[in-house]
Amino acid sequence: MRGREKPARIARASIGTAFAEDRSIAMLATALSATLVGLTAHPVRVEVDAMRGPPFFELVGLAEAAVRESRVRVKSALSQVGVHINECRIVVNLAPADVKKTGSGFDLAIAAAVMGAVGAVPKESLNGILFAGELSLEGTVQPLRGILAQLLGARSRKVKRAIVPNANAAEAALVDGIEVRTVGSLRELVEALRGQANLPFARQPPSAPQARPEEDLAEVRGQPTARRALEIAAAGEHNLLMIGPPGAGKTMLARRLPGLLPPLSTEEALEVTAIHSVAGLLSAARGLSRGRPFRAPHHTVSEVGLVGGGDGPRPGEVSLAHHGVLFLDEIAEFRRAALEALRQPLEDGIVTISRAHAKAVFPARFLLVCAMNPCPCGWLGDGTGRCTCTAERVRAYHGKVSGPLVDRIDVHVALPPVHPEALQSSALGEATDSVRTRVEKARALQRDRVRRAEVSRPTNGSLLARDVERVSKPCPAGKQLLSAALSRLSLSARAYGKVLRVSRTIADLEGSTAVRPHHVAEAIGLRAFDRNAQPAAA
Repeated sequence: MRGREKPARIARASIGTAFAEDRSIAMLATALSATLVGLTAHPVRVEVDAMRGPPFFELVGLAEAAVRESRVRVKSALSQVGVHINECRIVVNLAPADVKKTGSGFDLAIAAAVMGAVGAVPKESLNGILFAGELSLEGTVQPLRGILAQLLGARSRKVKRAIVPNANAAEAALVDGIEVRTVGSLRELVEALRGQANLPFARQPPSAPQARPEEDLAEVRGQPTARRALEIAAAGEHNLLMIGPPGAGKTMLARRLPGLLPPLSTEEALEVTAIHSVAGLLSAARGLSRGRPFRAPHHTVSEVGLVGGGDGPRPGEVSLAHHGVLFLDEIAEFRRAALEALRQPLEDGIVTISRAHAKAVFPARFLLVCAMNPCPCGWLGDGTGRCTCTAERVRAYHGKVSGPLVDRIDVHVALPPVHPEALQSSALGEATDSVRTRVEKARALQRDRVRRAEVSRPTNGSLLARDVERVSKPCPAGKQLLSAALSRLSLSARAYGKVLRVSRTIADLEGSTAVRPHHVAEAIGLRAFDRNAQPAAA
């Protein structure tokens, strides 16, 4: 028996005197943490009950595999700082038990609560602090995804202090109204909780100047109609469909669209940063995301990859493109189910993912740009006679993209083959900076309508139906022109609203308060071409 008492004395010396007087008395400590469901941070109370007894470490509270595995990481990390729990019976409860806990971010909170329960640190030192961080076996605190969303949620719950990994400092410093300190190892945390040292505050790195877009619109040869369509799409946040043969410039144009959009506001930048953080795409040294996102998923992307989902719901491409551009090249080659899943985010600007224990909501207000060939081989109408596709094959090819989805796209434009003279010309087109200036002026007019309470949405492309007639109502001549187009082109009610929205944007680009006939005519022309028709060579 005496031979067995020596390890017990060593354990008591390393963890304090919590169990020295009465081995049967259990000690309870609590720490705060959070779990993410979508972009929403749900508070989690980490309760630890510790008592002397046979080695035992149980974790309960609807925890997934990565959370359950924290027992191994926490025990190893604690041993590195001299807190040995081999003679302790530890029960960890993650409350509330009806919310599924995912990820490895509970390690730091569990370790802190265990140390409080066994007397290694004062239990009172844990009060009112949000702990978030993953532990390595040697006690290093690893970075987490979603720190920004967790801190925003903590601030909304009136939590005043938080401790997060050093590597998340730039992201954590973006949140005002909460004291955020960073930690690099469990040993540093122990010293801070014992009052022996202070942890550094989270600070943002020096801001780098905004990089100019590498792709400039001046590099695009020819295609004046498509360039104009791109400007209208940027000015009013209108979805765009481009149809043309290979080499017509569809991808080149799409990649230049983010440079035409106004800079992100601070609120928009926070939303974009939070989404990319949750997705694990935010680098450790990067603070606020200032550039407009541009996402171009491959046509083999799944429905979950495009709109989001999974066991622990992650944002999809539509959310990663929030406040930016989602480019679907060769849209006819995408899976039908994935394309049809775009309907809700295009209409509502959000993606809702329902699971058994929770519902995740991701923002998804993006500018959709689609590109496709005029036929399966791509050479229909190029003037060379290379295309051998029958009319039935062409119709079947275009039928891969459903009518309801195409109806939700505001601007349709056909790109003819680029003429050799345009390719060889040394003259440059209008630069991105010049076009963006007009776009920003048009966007300013749209924001003014929101301030005057004329509309409730900041862009013409997102206007509610009740606002469209109020601000996009054309003059009598424009009404007559629109009526003729409705009967001749068999436009749906949705397409009618799209034409009115685009007409309003064209008027805004001119600085006109009224929607005139030539505005309506141009908007109709951007909706009127037959997808199965052969584009004229230019």
